[in-house]
Amino acid sequence: MNESIYKNYKTIKVESNNISYIDDIVATEFPLTFMLNGTEFATIVCTPANIREMVIGFLASEGVIRSIGDIKSIDIDKTRGFAHIELHKPLDVTNLDHSKRFIGSCCGKSRQFYFKSDVQTAKTVKNTLKITPAQCFYLMNKLQNKSNYFKKTGGVHNAALCTVHDLVQIRTDIGRHNALDKIYGFIIEQRIPVVDKVITFSGRISSEVLLKVSKMGISIIISTSAPTNLALQLADDLGITLVGFARGEQMNLYTHPQRIVQANSIVE
Repeated sequence: MNESIYKNYKTIKVESNNISYIDDIVATEFPLTFMLNGTEFATIVCTPANIREMVIGFLASEGVIRSIGDIKSIDIDKTRGFAHIELHKPLDVTNLDHSKRFIGSCCGKSRQFYFKSDVQTAKTVKNTLKITPAQCFYLMNKLQNKSNYFKKTGGVHNAALCTVHDLVQIRTDIGRHNALDKIYGFIIEQRIPVVDKVITFSGRISSEVLLKVSKMGISIIISTSAPTNLALQLADDLGITLVGFARGEQMNLYTHPQRIVQANSIVE
């Protein structure tokens, strides 16, 4: 067991009229404060694993960095709960006002609400990657089979970077967004091409989740859970194929079905 991700907790278990004492396994909740160039930037609550990747992915999602080359150094102080990040350039706080929403047109189809940082970093995805329903089922089933930490605690989310044939990397966190930031950080730090990649995901697809996938430049997300209406509007506008309720050999295909192929034909 990874002690940084889970802890034992003495628990009283009640089954009908029987009482027993067990060591339960619970997910670790860890506050992490980001210090950018010596200035406090944000505090998030996360699972303390793959923290460096999460820091990189979070900064990219927030529009602070464009590439790994923008970062001079990262020092993680897990004892005190700080991530000290030095950038090669001064921090431009004028472009990091997260309290204001921007109302804009996305591909001319609909008007959505974005943070300023989303406007700067969200991408319209135009690649022609194809995947079959059988491959979708295989990837999702493999993610679930490998979700050992969830099986132990029931308290974490999982995200995986995949090709259409197999899983590449899995990341786990108590927060859905954090799990995706860890994947994003892995992509940025390892300079992973994303044109042939897919995201499989264990959680609900909200608008924030969809925007993170857009910022990665990935064209297909497959989840066991449901999307929100705003996530669907954004997926439609940003060219992302969104698959929900992928369980066993069933799934719902919501947007951009041209990437899902069956028996040499496009799913209509």
